[in-house]
Amino acid sequence: MVPTIFSDTIVALSTPPGAGALAVVRLSGPAAIAITASVFSKKSLADAPGHTLHYGTLRAPDGGEILDEVVVALYRAPRSFTREDVVEISCHGSDYVVRQVLALLLRQGARLAEAGEFTKRAFLSGALDLAQAEAVADLIAADSALSHRVALNQLRGGFSQELRDLRGRLIKFAALLELELDFGEEDVEFADRTGLAQLLAEVRGVVAGLLRSFELGNVIKNGITAVIAGRPNAGKSTLLNALLREERAIVSAIPGTTRDFIEDEVSIDGLRFRFVDTAGLRDNPADEVEAIGVARTRQRVRQAALLLYLFDLTELTPAEVRAEIAELTTGLDLPVLAVGNKTDLVSSAVQAAFVSEFQEHKSRTSEAPLVLLAAGQHQGLEDLQVALLAQVRGSALENTASATIVTNVRHARALETAAAHLAAVQAGLDIGRGTELLAADLRHALAALGEITGEISSEDLLTSIFTQFCIGK
Repeated sequence: MVPTIFSDTIVALSTPPGAGALAVVRLSGPAAIAITASVFSKKSLADAPGHTLHYGTLRAPDGGEILDEVVVALYRAPRSFTREDVVEISCHGSDYVVRQVLALLLRQGARLAEAGEFTKRAFLSGALDLAQAEAVADLIAADSALSHRVALNQLRGGFSQELRDLRGRLIKFAALLELELDFGEEDVEFADRTGLAQLLAEVRGVVAGLLRSFELGNVIKNGITAVIAGRPNAGKSTLLNALLREERAIVSAIPGTTRDFIEDEVSIDGLRFRFVDTAGLRDNPADEVEAIGVARTRQRVRQAALLLYLFDLTELTPAEVRAEIAELTTGLDLPVLAVGNKTDLVSSAVQAAFVSEFQEHKSRTSEAPLVLLAAGQHQGLEDLQVALLAQVRGSALENTASATIVTNVRHARALETAAAHLAAVQAGLDIGRGTELLAADLRHALAALGEITGEISSEDLLTSIFTQFCIGK
């Protein structure tokens, strides 16, 4: 049995608030089963084994009216999410019923759970480490196949195990360095400096790889902001509507119809894209409002992860397209897709000539892949989707089922700190720095890695993390 570390029993609604067919009310703590049994029609619940379901009714102990017919799921410590006794009551999803059930359980001695308190108890009882606990929130929030896959891998402990392996190897050397400090006056070396240098090179390589994965992880978790920019009447709003498969933006032949951003999200092959329709770019806006829209478009391009430069095939030459992309992306390291619209208005021969001339030019801006389509007729959208995925996909993305991907900003910052201290240890070895300084830098690196999994944590850190959870989790 896992020793009880909490003396109170918490309760909360674990399903989303609002009317529904069912609602689940969860209790966790030493009195979870006793409290439920006191209001449940089957008193044998107190002696029932764990991982069993029980059908019955809820009513106040004083013999009041039956409140609801429910199914009670029983989990006995330590074989539960929190490693405490846990009860989950499935009742009908009426707001009134849920409020009455919660009030009844509170009167019997439970207290309302704080945000994330069930998961916090799971962490404090050792059922999850801190990285796994944060993965619970990521799994709940996952809204694409890839973000779900990465969160599930982290919840299963893949990332945590990799960090534990790193820390374990470093701790052995750290212990030898600390031992040298105990025998400082005797000038004895217990830690082989050559072996330490080899280990540092390996560990720094792994940490650097994890940090590189954060850019990909951020894309998987938060999606890709793709800005659609171009001249007025190029068909930007039409393309947005076609991608979203709904009339999200107003389409008009009048130049300058779009004055501000219109944006929405769509999932393409498991990746979430946030497409942003912007005001048309031209040197002489018709009025002050349009001028503000153009300025905001340029600002939004600077904040984008990907630029779709849309142009009218009937109006621009390849040289003009390259020049406009170059002007818009000056000073930016931004992936660009050149998208030629209105193929329905030009012949196949004209299209082929345009592609040939565009690809002949070998300047940096012409490296942008070219896609031709007719947004209004929904032609060429599949080619565009393939090109979009090619811009953001890499070998790491194809192997997310097994690869360790860092998606959490806190984890990335801790890895950066660890990397800096490991570099300091390496620099100390290179110049023959004393054992005390080497040991200090190594301790800081170990502490940074330990903060990720919660082996080293503060109450303020835990509070900051778990208050971001929903109440019932």
